[in-house]
Amino acid sequence: MSLAAVAAALLAVDPAGLGGAVLRTRSASAAQAWLDLFGSLLPQGTPLQRLPAGVDDAALLGGLDLAASLALGRPSLQPGVLARCDGGVLVVPMAERLSPGLAGRLAGVLDRGVVDLQREGLAAVQPARLSIVALDEGADDDEHLPFALADRLALHLVLAEDSLADGLPDPEAPAAVSAARARLAQVADGPSLVQALCEAAAALGADSLRAPWLALRLARAAAALDGSAQVQQAHADLAAQLVLGPRATRVPQAPPAAEPPAAQEPPPPPEPGDEETAVPPSAEELAEAVLAAAQACLPAGLLAALALGKAAQARGAGGRAGAAQRGQSRGRPVGSRRARPRAGQRLHLVDTLRAAAPWQSLRAREWARQAGPAAVPPRIHVRTGDFHVQRLRQRSRTTTIFVVDASGSAALHRLAEAKGAVELMLADCYVRRDQVAVLAFRGTGAELVLPPTRSLARAKRSLAGLPGGGGTPLASALDAAQALVQAVRRKGEQPLLVVLTDGRANVTRDGNPGRQQAAEEALAQARRLQAEGVSALLVDTAPQPQPTARALADALGASYLPLPHAGAAQVSAAVRQVAA
Repeated sequence: MSLAAVAAALLAVDPAGLGGAVLRTRSASAAQAWLDLFGSLLPQGTPLQRLPAGVDDAALLGGLDLAASLALGRPSLQPGVLARCDGGVLVVPMAERLSPGLAGRLAGVLDRGVVDLQREGLAAVQPARLSIVALDEGADDDEHLPFALADRLALHLVLAEDSLADGLPDPEAPAAVSAARARLAQVADGPSLVQALCEAAAALGADSLRAPWLALRLARAAAALDGSAQVQQAHADLAAQLVLGPRATRVPQAPPAAEPPAAQEPPPPPEPGDEETAVPPSAEELAEAVLAAAQACLPAGLLAALALGKAAQARGAGGRAGAAQRGQSRGRPVGSRRARPRAGQRLHLVDTLRAAAPWQSLRAREWARQAGPAAVPPRIHVRTGDFHVQRLRQRSRTTTIFVVDASGSAALHRLAEAKGAVELMLADCYVRRDQVAVLAFRGTGAELVLPPTRSLARAKRSLAGLPGGGGTPLASALDAAQALVQAVRRKGEQPLLVVLTDGRANVTRDGNPGRQQAAEEALAQARRLQAEGVSALLVDTAPQPQPTARALADALGASYLPLPHAGAAQVSAAVRQVAA
């Protein structure tokens, strides 16, 4: 049985007590296989829900049910996702992008086991004892689940495609897990085990007090699954591997060498009739065994990084979701649409009443049949299907990124054209509150000459005196442009890429000359930019239109503009046309 399958079985024994699991994987099939295995070990009918993307407080915690409140004439509560998941499991996709606020709300519910609702004139305490499975799909090492939530989840697993290749060979595993769940409360542990887990956590740098506590709970679950009434050393070792090892932030220091013990006489042989009993390990031996088990599960790369002091500190950091944006709360009204108001959306009262008006007589008769003649009818019968919300249109800011080829004999002409185009674009951006950035490339690399700005004076200072000449590292320039595009998108703005070049790449990424390899690298990077959906314009600045520039424009998915005698006004007009 694989370690990932064992972890799923142990979490199924005590899901709420262990808090849940963090699954670090880039493979959707591996994560789904683990979830299917975990779900098969839970009792039938256990709620297992996914957290919706972009969930707001009303959907997460609960809120006012507007339709029911209008029908009943009093505030009516609509339970949120957490309350509906009471006694079950909440799956959180893309957990590395959770905001600190949302992670804090989930952590609070895990701590208290209830949703304390105080909003929209409602006051309610709803049970929400649940387990959370966070799917961490981060591509980089600095993308991870916020510490406030990760610290409360006992299991931290890294899943590969073959992590569940062995699966659960025992077809009666669900029955064994159910029996372990029933005997969990009778499993006993000793003070030496608690001391050993605390010492191991301290030696590994897992400073949170939840680490040894969760390890103790997992050791008890392992003993219950093993059919034992007492936690044994093997169960403690397994808890150290699954709970303490992934939380390690330093390599334990080796204990000082002890003097060899003096020779002692061997113990006398047991008398006939005496029963041989196993001697339990001492507290020191148990602590050493638990720490060795935790160290054994550390990957070699992680262990080396910890030894060099280069391990990333997850504490206090959150996911990289980018800048928060307001969805339907700002902008110019452009009509309405049929929908329930949520996430700060405004109810369009006139259109709501207009949709309900034709049905008033029919609904009044239906209400009278259900409520009886003695009941006082409401003045207006409004149902959920009548609700209309305001549609708001908010124009997002655009950042135009000029990628300027500053190599070769005609570099001065191209830079002059770029300077003039940037100045004209900045004049337009001042009105639209958009921004402009300039990347210049020559020699062996690219340089960010002008970071995103709306300042015309700063643009002139940054562009003045830019040297020209040298090779054409086109692939490196497109790499830098992709990084800048991603940074712009993280701020909630729309990037627009304008490349001024003849497309004749002759310097590779590593700075070596080579026309064929440089061209292949540039085309490959251009296709990656096209796959990201970047709007682009390529201006061919050669004296005659070049097939290399046309091929680069096709790979970028960009509009192609051959300008043998390009002027600043023409470039600026072309950019405005692409942006529109």
